[in-house]
Amino acid sequence: MPKYLLVDIGSTYTKLTAVDLDRGDVIGTARHYTTVQTDVRIGFDKAFALLAEKTGITEYDKVLASSSAGGGLKMAAIGLVEELTVEAAKRVCLGAGGKVDQVFSHHITHADAESINDGAIDIVLLAGGIDGGNEECVLHNARMLGEAGVKVPVVYAGNRVCQDQIREIFARYGIRGSICENVMPRLNVLNIEPARKVIKSIFMNNITAAKGIKKIESELSEGIIPTPYAVLQAAELLSRGYLDEAGLGDIVLIDIGGATTDFYSVCDGMPKRPNVFIHGLAEPFAKRTVEGDLGMRYSVTGIIKNLTPEQIERYREAGFDLPREAEYRRAHTGFLPNDDRDELVDSVFAKLCVDIATSRHVGTLTEHYTPLGVMYYQTGKDLTDVKYIIGTGGVIIYDRHAHDILKTALYAPQKPTELRPRQADFLLDGDYLTAAMGLLGKHHPEVALRIMKNRFKKITGNEYESAQ
Repeated sequence: MPKYLLVDIGSTYTKLTAVDLDRGDVIGTARHYTTVQTDVRIGFDKAFALLAEKTGITEYDKVLASSSAGGGLKMAAIGLVEELTVEAAKRVCLGAGGKVDQVFSHHITHADAESINDGAIDIVLLAGGIDGGNEECVLHNARMLGEAGVKVPVVYAGNRVCQDQIREIFARYGIRGSICENVMPRLNVLNIEPARKVIKSIFMNNITAAKGIKKIESELSEGIIPTPYAVLQAAELLSRGYLDEAGLGDIVLIDIGGATTDFYSVCDGMPKRPNVFIHGLAEPFAKRTVEGDLGMRYSVTGIIKNLTPEQIERYREAGFDLPREAEYRRAHTGFLPNDDRDELVDSVFAKLCVDIATSRHVGTLTEHYTPLGVMYYQTGKDLTDVKYIIGTGGVIIYDRHAHDILKTALYAPQKPTELRPRQADFLLDGDYLTAAMGLLGKHHPEVALRIMKNRFKKITGNEYESAQ
């Protein structure tokens, strides 16, 4: 009976999932605090011991792993025009499972290049110019990176005609550079996958060693991939289906963590009405955005910065001093709710994370008057017909208000231009399976899909049922 062990080394917890392929189901899960400050092997071994105690299994046919420990994959995106190649570069970073910590457009300065050295960046994505278009800017930016002595890997995915000169600049300055196809070969045409594959390969070969995670590599059947990339793969599999096993169709997945809120949408997102026209870049079918200022502990004070003084006062009048609560949680990142009130405060913060992250992810409509009547320009994805909203992350999994938290992503009359889901069923990934199924799906997509459909539970208030 082939058995797989699926490992997700998170910033807070190392989570293990054991799967029996013959049964086509999960046979056990376990987790332990990630010991990234000392030796990740310690946390892994303790989680493994807990899992062995549950299942009686100590050997597996394959061991696969993802990781977001140490802050995950931190990237800098450099492009030419902010609305075009910079945005394309950001989408590559996010689709590869990275977190875009720094963004630069046009000609970068010496100070910009130095800030990359100071920002604990893992990979730089350098883009700019359509094929045959602007050459001067990307060459200037490559030289700036070289003169600043940038040591981290640099992926060039810009104007194809500059590749030979870029290669020379990389060699001259000793830059650890990789060259791939242009992320925007033609105006408004995206080509994300080649750069995404290169970034994933660099992560597997270099980043995991730098973060100390390579200490468990001898246990693995293949290289570690970024956790958000694994989640994105699982979400796409769950949406599309595999062979005769139907998927769920258009979905949204929301993962609220201690430091970030990740928002995934899997659908074409095209306009639903004849008088709506796409404006700007085409959207990927499987899209991820990550909000580094929206989290339940490490970045909880970022939520407050998104509120107006009037909103803060209204919460205070309702009995919630959110600034004080946020400061306490940021100072005590291991804090867990002690009573109903603590849980209610956490649910308030979680709702704000969902609401703000949804507004940033979904498409919007802009009204225009023409001789033919009112027309609308759509920027971003139309999620109005999304069928399922899936929740994961500690606060959603363990909070009794999970249904109400996820409902915050639905259409809001006070935000009429946002293309939010109108009606949707709500599912809960209560066993932290999404990343694990992304790993398993690479080898056995049919099994991973069935597990998600069976294990993700539909929530309506406090009632649960499978997604089948």
